[in-house]
Amino acid sequence: MILTLTANPAIDRNVAVDRLVFEDRAYILSTRESAGGRGINASSVIHSYGGPTLAIAICGGKSGKLLEGFLSQAEFPCEFVRVRHEIRTNFTIADKNGLAIKLNEHGPALSQPELSRLEKTVRHRMKEATWLLLCGSVPPGVPAEFYARLIQAASKLGVKTLLDTDGEAVEAALEQGPTVVTPNQPEAERLLNRALLTRNHFQEAAERIRGMGAKNVILSLGARGALGAFEDGSIWEAVPPRIDALCPIGAGDALAAAYAWAAHDGKEAMDALRWGVAAGTASARLPGVSFANLQQTREIYGRVEVRRLN
Repeated sequence: MILTLTANPAIDRNVAVDRLVFEDRAYILSTRESAGGRGINASSVIHSYGGPTLAIAICGGKSGKLLEGFLSQAEFPCEFVRVRHEIRTNFTIADKNGLAIKLNEHGPALSQPELSRLEKTVRHRMKEATWLLLCGSVPPGVPAEFYARLIQAASKLGVKTLLDTDGEAVEAALEQGPTVVTPNQPEAERLLNRALLTRNHFQEAAERIRGMGAKNVILSLGARGALGAFEDGSIWEAVPPRIDALCPIGAGDALAAAYAWAAHDGKEAMDALRWGVAAGTASARLPGVSFANLQQTREIYGRVEVRRLN
């Protein structure tokens, strides 16, 4: 199965407004709450494609009970590691033109016993997994090497790993050689401490990140698609068709999930890249923070152009 970890989940409060403008009022059209977190989103996408998945997440406080309630309605299995403090609430405000603002809380501080329980749970479950997806930020106070330890443990079991996070956790984890890392453009810029503006910049960035330890790199570029630098030395670009994007937030989660699903299914790296870009693109044209199903993704997949750059 494909195991996902959400160490810092949230209740996502999604607010749709008529327009987003500075220094003027906007009117709320609708408000919706749902379970949030990159790993939870990834499991949702993988399950909707027919893939086997288990989502692990921390859970605490009233927000945690709400998270459990939402996920009890999900059709994929979840396992919760209970913590003392309240999990976070994240806010997304989006208008009808596709503009969006995302405001995230930091999340609860975890005690050492809580962190140990979380790590023990993941290590136990990864024995049943073919892939482990480490998704999203870690809560305050969690050491940067937390993901690195899990990648090392997965490697010893022959479990492939996908890393989808930001900050210090990326640098520490890259040293352990994750199977694939999936930064978006801003995350790659922060990691490399430089602006990325052109295709050559993107190609150089993917190669540099691979040189930092990742076996494969998928650099997500939003509406421009994604660039993949793979362990055989090849570099591929996947360019999506033009669409009317209603809400691009969450498209990166769909990309990472679809890539792992396709790789788990035995597809070649460049084809998995194509599926990832199709999933992100198909999800971006849906209202709110929503994820395309397999049929919607397959329709876009046929229109994604893939070409080798080297």
